[in-house]
Amino acid sequence: MLERIHLVIIREVGRQGSLTAAAGVLNLTQSALSHTVRKIEDQLGTPIWDREGRSLRLTQAGQYLLKLANRLLPQFELAEERMKQYAQGQRGTLRIGMECHPCYQWLLKVVSPYLSRWPDVDVDVKQRFQFGGIGALIGYDIDVLVTPDPLNKPGLRFDPVFDYEQVLVVAEQHRLANVRYIKPEQLADEILITYPVETDRLDIYNQFLTPAGIVPKRHKVIETTDIMLQMVASGRGVTALPRWLADEYADRIAVTPVKLGKNGIAKQIFLGMRDADASIDYLSAFVELARQSAGKAPKMRR
Repeated sequence: MLERIHLVIIREVGRQGSLTAAAGVLNLTQSALSHTVRKIEDQLGTPIWDREGRSLRLTQAGQYLLKLANRLLPQFELAEERMKQYAQGQRGTLRIGMECHPCYQWLLKVVSPYLSRWPDVDVDVKQRFQFGGIGALIGYDIDVLVTPDPLNKPGLRFDPVFDYEQVLVVAEQHRLANVRYIKPEQLADEILITYPVETDRLDIYNQFLTPAGIVPKRHKVIETTDIMLQMVASGRGVTALPRWLADEYADRIAVTPVKLGKNGIAKQIFLGMRDADASIDYLSAFVELARQSAGKAPKMRR
């Protein structure tokens, strides 16, 4: 019979890459763990690992169980944590996943009043996920996903929070600073600076450059908005950001936003959550507070 401890062991061996390392994390001796591994395989009637010297490689059955472990164990761990919090008179922890790098500043404006209104709820923010934001939401690693790219998945819901315009941000003295709007071919000789996101998920590519068959002279990745815009202000590249964020930084850094294309690029930010959690009061309260803060993010300009 498959037990929870079996999934824990399979996940940890997969994480650590060896029985020795996994035994240390699980507070077991290597011999005890080796015995347990053999027992699991005997009980299931199929090998879980192929042994290659001291290393282990998952069999097809083992790969299936590892995926199962990564999907089920976070739900067990969340349930235990919430039961512990309820027993101690606490509400719980709101775990927010971010797929919108520039939205971090906006999120701070929401979290501050939220914490004041819900003193018995903790907030944790995650920006890196093992299986992407949607996978983290389905797998119970997070409770709310902030994303501009919702996906229609059974069991999930996405509520729009605010509209915004994606613009090109250039230095005040840049040759494109005073044009009415940017044409794709005008970026062919530019260094494009972006967040560390796959290019097929970047609006500047999939809604502007790629349809026109244009690639920038160079693509440079920077993680933080402040450094990114300092680079832009010094004439070392251009970037694409929400207009509300570009306007906010333009008050203190010598950059200016320019419309992308004649009609601009209109986007929305959504909050995703599981349908089963929609009735949890502190989750629905966060969504409502986020909607109320939407006025702090200016809408699309024409």
